Amino acid sequence: MIVTIFGATGLVGKYLVKQAVLKGYTVKAFGRNVFTAGFDENENIHLVTGALFDGQQVADAISGSNAVLSAVGGAFDGTDKSRSLGMKNIITQMEKTGVKRIVSVGGMGSLDNEEDEIILNTSAFPKQFLAVGKEHYKAFEYLKASSLEWTIICPPDILKAEVTGIYHTAANHLPVPNSFKINAGDLAMCMLNEITKNEYLHQRVGISN
Repeated sequence: MIVTIFGATGLVGKYLVKQAVLKGYTVKAFGRNVFTAGFDENENIHLVTGALFDGQQVADAISGSNAVLSAVGGAFDGTDKSRSLGMKNIITQMEKTGVKRIVSVGGMGSLDNEEDEIILNTSAFPKQFLAVGKEHYKAFEYLKASSLEWTIICPPDILKAEVTGIYHTAANHLPVPNSFKINAGDLAMCMLNEITKNEYLHQRVGISN
């Protein structure tokens, strides 16, 4: 299995790289600062320097892979369009190169509540996360309109903590039970498992420890 990981130098991305290598996958870790991110030397890790908005660089990173994992982050104030427009470029290049499978990190606000309303659009959604929530939702809309085999994992607060293997998921809704937090290691595990299990094709996924 060959996977391209966008956002490889971030909190979740580093766990994705580590766990993918442990699974025996060949990893193409993409980012501007991958050579200074402290990745362990491993013949299965290929560091790819590039810009998320550069079509050719993204296409080259995707070409030949079996799947794409996206853990792209950025600012929370809405000024950083990496989550939305970055995803749009990833989708475009995946469709050009013929790579179909993508599992991405989204936002909890993109899920439905018990009344099947988008959480982002309800009064209960924290205003301080509204801008970044809208960015995640735009990325979801781009994926939904694409021809790809997509899954979006929509976490609550992500903790800098190792994998436990114990977490709960639900299709399109918040999971039950729900602690409103998830270890970065467990989020990465869920994303990697989904690549091959295909349990949530064309769905958003709520997750919690």
